[in-house]
Amino acid sequence: MHAYNRLPSSGHSSPSTPSSPRSRSPRLRGTTNSNSGGGSGRVKPSSAARFTPPGAHRTLAHRLAWLILSVLLRRQGIFLFAPLLYIAGMLFYMGTVSFDVVPIIRHRPAPGSLYRSPQLYAKLRPEMDSDNSTAHAISTIWKNSYRGGEWRPCINKSSGGFPESNGYLYIEANGGLNQQRTSICNAVAVAGYLNATLVIPHFHFHSIWRDPSKFGDIYDEEFFVKTLASDVRVVNKIPDYVMQRFDYNMSNVYNFRIKAWSSISYYRDTVLPKLLEEKLIRISPFANRLSFDAPPTVQRLRCLANYEALRFSNSILSLGETLVSRMKERSANNSGKYISVHLRFEEDMVAFSCCIYDGGEEEKRDMDAARERGWKGKFTKPGRVIRPGAIRINGKCPLTPLEVGLMLRGMGFDKTTSIYLASGKIYDSERHMKPLLEMFPLLQTKEMLASPEELAPFQNYSSRMAAIDYTVCLHSEVFVTTQGGNFPHFLLGHRRYLYGGHSRTIRPDKRKLALLYDNPNIGWRSFKRQMLNIRAHSDSKGIEIKRPNDSIYSFPCPDCMCRSNKTEDSRSSSVT
Repeated sequence: MHAYNRLPSSGHSSPSTPSSPRSRSPRLRGTTNSNSGGGSGRVKPSSAARFTPPGAHRTLAHRLAWLILSVLLRRQGIFLFAPLLYIAGMLFYMGTVSFDVVPIIRHRPAPGSLYRSPQLYAKLRPEMDSDNSTAHAISTIWKNSYRGGEWRPCINKSSGGFPESNGYLYIEANGGLNQQRTSICNAVAVAGYLNATLVIPHFHFHSIWRDPSKFGDIYDEEFFVKTLASDVRVVNKIPDYVMQRFDYNMSNVYNFRIKAWSSISYYRDTVLPKLLEEKLIRISPFANRLSFDAPPTVQRLRCLANYEALRFSNSILSLGETLVSRMKERSANNSGKYISVHLRFEEDMVAFSCCIYDGGEEEKRDMDAARERGWKGKFTKPGRVIRPGAIRINGKCPLTPLEVGLMLRGMGFDKTTSIYLASGKIYDSERHMKPLLEMFPLLQTKEMLASPEELAPFQNYSSRMAAIDYTVCLHSEVFVTTQGGNFPHFLLGHRRYLYGGHSRTIRPDKRKLALLYDNPNIGWRSFKRQMLNIRAHSDSKGIEIKRPNDSIYSFPCPDCMCRSNKTEDSRSSSVT
């Protein structure tokens, strides 16, 4: 008798035979056969039937592979050895390959790691020389000069009348020409604010500039004192009765060590009480020791000192004006208009930047020696990593004369343009200056414009030579700055003060230039379009209003200048 079956019957009275565990395996399910009569019984296939590879006509290699696969499927634990089998297979394969045909992988140099400008110049030069589409660019460059309204100088002078002086202020101005200029102007402002008597600033001798010039060698001392007479007391010597208290030795005078960019309130709260007590104080060094953000009374004194009281000595001013006149004569084809370029490619500048150019091993030896000579050990400290490519891409490398020439030609200035080059001694000048002179044959320097006899009194005095360059650059139609620093910053402000608030200065985006000079595939038209965009941007930024933390020596509007036409004030109030 059969056992009771609780599952629905399919028409058969006898229960079906349970399937073998092996037949339930997914790998073997496809090999089971049903009875032709539709019964539920199953026929157990033989081992040979289960693993017979399809297509008996296959090659021995295929059969061997099938056999190995069958073994792996039967014994899954063998997969533990799969990595070893894989490595063995790869070694077997590599043994059959000839290394003579393995492709060589060439790594592309990182952006900025190579100085490609000479190659770019060679490529662009034919089209550059044949391009006559932008003649007389110097006459049409400044299109936005008065879009924000014209400005005029308006520094109000005091009517005079001083209370008794609180004491004498003696400062030491450190740095080069224009860093010393910062110290002088800030000293005038502090002395006026503290009601102190300012002693003519002492110029600190610097190991890099090595210029022993005194105040009167560079500036007109008498004119300086006279211009400030109604606002600040200025003397050229401390009275004997005061120095007697300090045994006539300045090292005995109390010296303030003031933090950079200190506020004017610090001088009122900390310096003034000591001044009242001692009647003579010394501040050394004094460069950048006063914040740019100051009340109007302080800013007015800065304006008065920088734009009115500081005038170069007669000898410097006379030669500077002579060179300006000669530049205008050589620019007759452009109505006396010329471009001045401040180029910083002296050996110490190149060395300090740590940038690499195309001078090879000789350049490397020169730069290593210059760095050790000027900044002993600074660049060879353990752990210090220098990445010249990153420095170039970040726009920190000094532009070479060739790069300056390419930029100006791209901006539309042709071979007939007169250029005054303000610079120290160019590193490897014969090689680096050659392409610039090819692009601008009318280029001049102070050494080319002046005779040796005219320059003799200023030779070996870096600040006096810089003052001559400053004068010629100040009166150019276009000023081009290629590197940051105090020289271009002061010129920006001074030119704004003279030219209705517009700096008439080209300030290139050096990061953008670095990418363009690093692109060997760029064509002349594309390069020129990019340069014209930089030129237009400099034009649009010609008139800028000083923000709280900007330098008044670069942005004289509105502290030192006023609107020329009151009606313009309402129309262009958005500028401020």
